Amino acid sequence: MTLVYLAAALAVGGLLALQASVNLQLGKAVGTPYGASTVQLAVSAVLLAVVAAAAGGLGALTELGSVEWWKLVGGIASPIYITSAIVLFPRLGALASVGLFVTGQMFASIALDVGGLLGVAQRPLGPGMVLGALAVLAGIVVVIRSQLAGGATQASPAARAGLIVLGLVAGAVLPVQGATNAALRRALDDAFVTGLWSFLVATAAIAVALLVLVSTGRTPRPRFAPLRTVPWWGWLGGLAAATYVTVTFSVIPHIGAATTIALTVTGQQLASAAIDHRGWFELPAKPITAGRLGGLAALIIGCGLVQLA
Repeated sequence: MTLVYLAAALAVGGLLALQASVNLQLGKAVGTPYGASTVQLAVSAVLLAVVAAAAGGLGALTELGSVEWWKLVGGIASPIYITSAIVLFPRLGALASVGLFVTGQMFASIALDVGGLLGVAQRPLGPGMVLGALAVLAGIVVVIRSQLAGGATQASPAARAGLIVLGLVAGAVLPVQGATNAALRRALDDAFVTGLWSFLVATAAIAVALLVLVSTGRTPRPRFAPLRTVPWWGWLGGLAAATYVTVTFSVIPHIGAATTIALTVTGQQLASAAIDHRGWFELPAKPITAGRLGGLAALIIGCGLVQLA
């Protein structure tokens, strides 16, 4: 059974890269990344509501009142990640953006495991984790330097630093979300209702942020009419997000946060490298150079070391 959990974690990592890539279509149509995130998260919530209703589990929603507050807020991570991806992918490319997400995910997952935080089983900090973390750090440095040397972005140094911090934070919130939702899953004893609640919170959070930003003139008013021009694959982000969130919080209790994230980020890296190299989903093609390939290899090796620690 453990092999099933390992394979599932690897597969949904690829879905996460797919989600970030196709969501750019929603961003172009709506005219603001916050509006696109609201649409994508609402699609995820609707899909999970349908599945939960079909499975007869909606009654578990009545138990939310007795759940500790921190178990209810994991969904806030989704709009942070989705919006960050829409902002970063056109500027840094899929490989560099996902590399930043990976680095943030790995260090956050190690902190959860070593600290035994948010209900995650505690694990000692061994040499494998340390070496893995250093390899991941070296890998992302190589990837980012290669992207910048290739003229991937014309932003100022301060803006570049801001983009890098954004990517690291967006990655770090994902394992926190997984651990929080895993705790909620144990409390409700229903995976689909847990996922539904997570996306309801996410949709509400990004919708409020959108209203505030529109009212203060910090983002354009979203355009919904152009959504009819979005290609069919531009709507796959909602399905990918719902699947990722549901699988990760179901897998973490069985194989741990660090192992889960090690596998999901490996899937992310491989999928994002293919997307970048081929220019899929109407993204600009960025052929894999020797430097980027070396950075990618270091990221994967680092993830493997953490997994085997």
